[in-house]
Amino acid sequence: MHRRIRALNAVVFDFDGTLALLNVDFKAMRLDILGLAASYGISDDGLEGLFVLEMIAEIRRRIGRDAPGRAGVFADRALQLVTDRELAGAARSALFPGVREMLGELRRRGVKRGILTRNCLEAVTAVFPDIGDYSEAVVTRNDTERVKPHPDHIRTVLRILNEEPARSAMVGDHPMDIRVGKEVGALSVGVLTGYSAASDLQEAGADLILERASDITVCLD
Repeated sequence: MHRRIRALNAVVFDFDGTLALLNVDFKAMRLDILGLAASYGISDDGLEGLFVLEMIAEIRRRIGRDAPGRAGVFADRALQLVTDRELAGAARSALFPGVREMLGELRRRGVKRGILTRNCLEAVTAVFPDIGDYSEAVVTRNDTERVKPHPDHIRTVLRILNEEPARSAMVGDHPMDIRVGKEVGALSVGVLTGYSAASDLQEAGADLILERASDITVCLD
């Protein structure tokens, strides 16, 4: 039986692992970036704990200390490698069953819908070409200077939706999603359709954990 949650004006969703099958080869993506960094004479020291986009930013900073003119070229090449991996993953991905129906039901109830993702827009629309019909705000890494886990990412979505965090929920499959929701004061909802276990989401502070994102319509008052 699902726990009832307070009425919400808006729900913001992560994409990969939450609304769509997660099929990006992140291990290969990291190796791509580390290989490129090595060609610039940058070792992997201190990069192990960073997410890929943050790793690119750090490598760019290191290159820029000695060769500022090469830093931007590296970043462009690195982001193209990331995009290539995302598009390859998107070609093998699909929306989870019931996602369009769930988003349509939220719309029918007057709940605003937003999506935030560290992916590029091309990969998202390859999986969900009619996303604009189901979401009033889609904010990819192309649309914000600071992606999650920085709170500006979800704040950008909520600003487009013209909603306050206290009347909104953040739904995602990764502890990062839970933490970014908590940081801005939104209800944080974890789902079990990605790589994270319920214990990981609980440890991050999830207010509620669902089997899948589409279950949220059952829980809303």
